[in-house]
Amino acid sequence: MAAYMISPTLQRVLLSAKHVSFHSRFCVVAGRAQYSVVYDTSEKTFDKILIANRGEIACRVMKTCRKMGIKTVAIHSDVDSSAVHVKMADEAVCVGPAPTNKSYLNMDAIMDAIRITGAQAVHPGYGFLSENKEFAKRLVAEGVVFIGPDTHAIHAMGDKIESKLLAKAAKVNVIPGFDGVVKNVVDAVKIAGEIGYPVMIKASAGGGGKGMRIAWNDDETREGFRLSSQEAASSFGDDRLLIEKFVDNPRHIEIQVLADKHGNALWLNERECSIQRRNQKVVEEAPSTFLDPETRRAMGEQAVQLAKAVKYSSAGTVEFLVDSKKNFYFLEMNTRLQVEHPITECITGLDLVQQMIRVAKGLPLVPRQEDIPINGWAIESRVYAEDPYKSFGLPSIGRLSQYQEPVNLPNVRVDSGIQEGSDISIYYDPMISKLVTYGATRAEALQKMEDALDHYVIRGVTHNIPLLREIITHPRFISGDITTNFLPEEYPEGFKGHQLTPGGRRELLASAAALYVSAQLRSQRFLGSPRVSTTTQEQTQWELQVELEKKSHLVSMKRCGSSFTVEVDGGLVEVSGEWNLSSPLLPVSVNGTPRVLQCLARDAAGQITLQYLGTQFKLRVLSKLAATLSGHMPEKVPEDTSSILRSPMPGSVVAVSVKPGDMVAEGQEICVIEAMKMQNSLIAARAAKVKSVHCKAGETVGEGDLLVELE
Repeated sequence: MAAYMISPTLQRVLLSAKHVSFHSRFCVVAGRAQYSVVYDTSEKTFDKILIANRGEIACRVMKTCRKMGIKTVAIHSDVDSSAVHVKMADEAVCVGPAPTNKSYLNMDAIMDAIRITGAQAVHPGYGFLSENKEFAKRLVAEGVVFIGPDTHAIHAMGDKIESKLLAKAAKVNVIPGFDGVVKNVVDAVKIAGEIGYPVMIKASAGGGGKGMRIAWNDDETREGFRLSSQEAASSFGDDRLLIEKFVDNPRHIEIQVLADKHGNALWLNERECSIQRRNQKVVEEAPSTFLDPETRRAMGEQAVQLAKAVKYSSAGTVEFLVDSKKNFYFLEMNTRLQVEHPITECITGLDLVQQMIRVAKGLPLVPRQEDIPINGWAIESRVYAEDPYKSFGLPSIGRLSQYQEPVNLPNVRVDSGIQEGSDISIYYDPMISKLVTYGATRAEALQKMEDALDHYVIRGVTHNIPLLREIITHPRFISGDITTNFLPEEYPEGFKGHQLTPGGRRELLASAAALYVSAQLRSQRFLGSPRVSTTTQEQTQWELQVELEKKSHLVSMKRCGSSFTVEVDGGLVEVSGEWNLSSPLLPVSVNGTPRVLQCLARDAAGQITLQYLGTQFKLRVLSKLAATLSGHMPEKVPEDTSSILRSPMPGSVVAVSVKPGDMVAEGQEICVIEAMKMQNSLIAARAAKVKSVHCKAGETVGEGDLLVELE
């Protein structure tokens, strides 16, 4: 690519074949494909690979297999029979009903699918069985290659207790803590007290933020032990926990490693993963703004030391916590492909899936450590079907009634496994896609991300684009001054969406008024001509009232062609655009600044929902007469939410802690809802007597369903 400075050795490695693009879904710079990778179809690896996963990662693996000339087999549950990954594969086999333990975790059914299709190897993706040593053992016994590390490495690094001991032995920096298994809640409180608060309680077999709790006192340790052990048992079938010192205000920085079966191991630079909610990553970037070359090298070398100590062979990730003085401590090693691997691919030019397949076949790595570059900057935003206004993201379900990825923009890559019409269900992770942007500099990559988020069209489910856009435009994030506490520190009262400045409010009001008038003018015309023949000149001036956030604003506007001059709140705003109301995207110019709006809803009563700077705003635009008459309409009385408890998300009821007649204190747990393998404790808003309970353990509930009433 034009922005790359490829080393001579890597140029020799990548010489022999022409790259085929990833169907417009990978970053493009200067008109060339992001990767410098060669896919040599004459290099013998496998004829057929089964992907034991679903969604975007299954699609991601299939794209590389296609370029390598390898046929693919998809597995799917019955509800995923029309999923994108199923359509993309050469063959597909149903492995059971929707629940993961009956389908994507059903080893017997997957082994049958391997036998039926004659697959020679299995790529597990991430999650599900990707770090399950028993699955890897069964594959080996069947004579099928597991595209990942050997079982001893999975076992050693998959158990957080054993991995910490091995890291110590390999002279890798580790966090102080208890090295054994925590037996029970009494043991947990004792150990936490000995280590000293705050502590981190985490699942020994865990990953992905599941089964993890921070405790600042004995009570939080008791609650954390209970919830973490339940989550660990549900997600991993292993409820063992460990406790270690919690490093306050750390950065989460991880090193990508790549090793073969011939003793070669590389570190492929770092990924900054500090923007998290509930210990799950939200925004990642490579490289990190924080590391200097010396610290980067030290972390990379320790990561390779650990990989070699367990005879690791495949792609893997060594995660570290880094304090403000650049001291770094081993957190865990993920023995699989990471969700955020695309940003490493963008800055190194390597295809990690291709490398995993080559290593699994027994081929040696060709690049050497000195061949691994840092070219430019890459940023990844995880786009989820989540409500960011609830705990920074509680799951949302529904059907994608309209869906349009911003892949037409330069330097943008979208890894997804869905399409318009796809269902986001309660059974699986609510990720919609991984949105990746690339630039020669961090500023360029951030600007591309801002543009991509504005051009991303998602209808039918609630999504977290408002939060993502606020993060990447936040002054503190732009400066690189971030820790894992970024979200709770910057939004202590929870995320509230984009906060309008006086100038931004005028922009929004003027844009809504211009959209309203454009719609009115369009309704008066048919095939470009007035519906009713008249000699009256078309209206060019309007007096309107726009309501926003329970406040009314008087608006005066004049039109000249497709441009409007709007006077509102004592200021003038120039708004111009094509106003194509049939398009989901409305590119406009506001006071000379280009903006992309999305009109999410509009009705005859003047109600307009606009997506502006990532956040949805509800406005009401009325003529002067309509505004006067609306003042006589009765207002709906809001519901008293202090006396009821509704489910904040779709999920299943794990436990109900109260019954009618019980007295509850403010903050007392009432019930526990599990959604996407995460358990959420719901508490009483005030002290009261329980009037009625409308749910029981084992039931499935929807978002907004009534759970408990208080007197």
